[in-house]
Amino acid sequence: MNEKRIRSAFQEEGIEKEIQCPEAFLISEKYGISKTDISGFCNENGIKIRACQLGCFK
Repeated sequence: MNEKRIRSAFQEEGIEKEIQCPEAFLISEKYGISKTDISGFCNENGIKIRACQLGCFK
């Protein structure tokens, strides 16, 4: 996982403490970051993933 890349993407998108599942999917596609890496980053940094669509994020 490239934490700097994810952190940068989240800063550009204004994500700080919480992210909606559709936003995570869009960031994954837009920045070429896997959903698994986004999930791991969120878990490690206390960022809550809300409105999960498919149970991909825990």
